[in-house]
Amino acid sequence: MDIVIKLSQFLLSLSLLIILHELGHFIPAKLFKTRVEKFYLFFDVKYSLFKKKIGETEYGIGWLPLGGYVKISGMIDESMDKEQMAQEPQPWEFRTKPAWQRLIIMLGGVTVNFILAFIIYIGMAFAYGDTYIANADLKDGVAIDNPAMIKAGFRTGDKIISIDGKTVENFDSDMNMNVIMAKHVLIERDGKQQTITMPTDFVDQLSKTEKGLLIGIRKPYAIGKVAEDSPNQNLKPKDLILSLNGQKIKYFDEAKAILDSNKGKAISAVVLRDLKETPINLKVTKEGKLGVVVGGLDLKSLEKLGYYKISTKEYGFFESIPVGLEKGKDQLVGYGKQLKMIFNPETKAYKQVGGFAAIFNIFPTSWSWEVFWSITALLSIMLGVMNLLPIPALDGGHVMFLLYEIVSGKKPSDKFLENAQMVGFVLLISLLLFANGNDIYKAIVGK
Repeated sequence: MDIVIKLSQFLLSLSLLIILHELGHFIPAKLFKTRVEKFYLFFDVKYSLFKKKIGETEYGIGWLPLGGYVKISGMIDESMDKEQMAQEPQPWEFRTKPAWQRLIIMLGGVTVNFILAFIIYIGMAFAYGDTYIANADLKDGVAIDNPAMIKAGFRTGDKIISIDGKTVENFDSDMNMNVIMAKHVLIERDGKQQTITMPTDFVDQLSKTEKGLLIGIRKPYAIGKVAEDSPNQNLKPKDLILSLNGQKIKYFDEAKAILDSNKGKAISAVVLRDLKETPINLKVTKEGKLGVVVGGLDLKSLEKLGYYKISTKEYGFFESIPVGLEKGKDQLVGYGKQLKMIFNPETKAYKQVGGFAAIFNIFPTSWSWEVFWSITALLSIMLGVMNLLPIPALDGGHVMFLLYEIVSGKKPSDKFLENAQMVGFVLLISLLLFANGNDIYKAIVGK
């Protein structure tokens, strides 16, 4: 069932993005009286799952979910229809339209992608608002467990003051990505501020460690489940450990040192059970464990226990517009930084480029419209930016040649465009093989 939910979200998001992107080409093409021969969701290599001709356009669904396309008459595209291009140009063809009209048609897809992303962020601000913990309320700092973060110089209890000079106001879901992309992070430790310079190859180091949040909030030692072979069957789910061996603990991370120094021993403890402090005796295993699974308390539970103050900011319709636009801008700039890292060999970030499996794995196994729309908005930005790259066979490649034509007044020959399209197609296939090859390699080696 989990895989069905995950796959449903993946296909729904992908279909939505493809259809709207292609509509971005289709609508201006029709407005400029340019014939559109095909409009397809997914690729119809050899055959289609569904097709129906309405007017001059065949609408259909292909069987290969690697994208979609519109076939515009008189345009050199991935169809490489040389027979059509060899005929006398017709007034309804793309090649006979003024350069400015062709430019608008080619920019239509990515324009829709960016507009869609901003609309989603505005809608999310209006529907869900913002839930966060004010950074100032993290009195005892954050939790750091990832080995790559520890190697970079971070420690549990650090307070994140600023990232690349920008003051951190709130602890939210963007903090981890901002740190990954950062060059410098200002922290406070033991009352003193210091700057941590992030390693150039931090993304590569991160890929070699276990997955999970780089920076988390510190949580109490709450019991989620007691293992069947645990020596501490007197513990119960939802117990909250307040002290071990006479030492008070507020957070789970504070228990490790106490347990490590009492391996194989019996120790006293105090737990909060049914809102009452209850003294009990515990046995520490030879590995320094209690034989329990730590319970994952949600933010509301932590707020009730007095650990954090959870702030929720709701926005009216007009208030949500600037909030959504700001969120979209931040995501767009952030993705631009990611691409810059990927194209910089020193970062080794290119090793983490993923294909369709990587996108598929972004989606959760439980359905959440908030998460779905958040991922879809980000993918829409990614699709828009990638299509703008000046590579022949991508929208950006066509735009590059059209801008040359507009500036110079000279139109590249059909033969040149055909060769450029072929080179771009080979390059795209190579990138596709590389990205999906990375997915396969990571699946095999488990990283």
